[in-house]
Amino acid sequence: MALLTLSLILLATLGLGLLLQWLPARGKPKPTYPQRAPFLGGGGPDTHAWSRYHIRYYPMTLLLIAFEMEMMFMYPWAVVFVEKGAMAVMEMGMFLAILSVGIVYAWREGVFRWQ
Repeated sequence: MALLTLSLILLATLGLGLLLQWLPARGKPKPTYPQRAPFLGGGGPDTHAWSRYHIRYYPMTLLLIAFEMEMMFMYPWAVVFVEKGAMAVMEMGMFLAILSVGIVYAWREGVFRWQ
């Protein structure tokens, strides 16, 4: 019963969201290219937005996100560590082992070398 209720709520939310996207645009004509173009004081952009950053920064960013996730899970773990005991230590050990495999892989791929 709870799954049916959840499905109906999700379906109603999706339908309402699509309706709110469709209603304002149904009577308006599509804008022309000059109306859609970005405004830069009358000139066009020199480079594409994706070409601003070098690709070598992305693996380091992914590692930073992995370490942030580690800290996000370690703070609540530190709170419940006392009442859970050895089971909590084993769970955190497995979590850190999985993250360590990712770090070793990144090291092997040369993410930490700046060229």
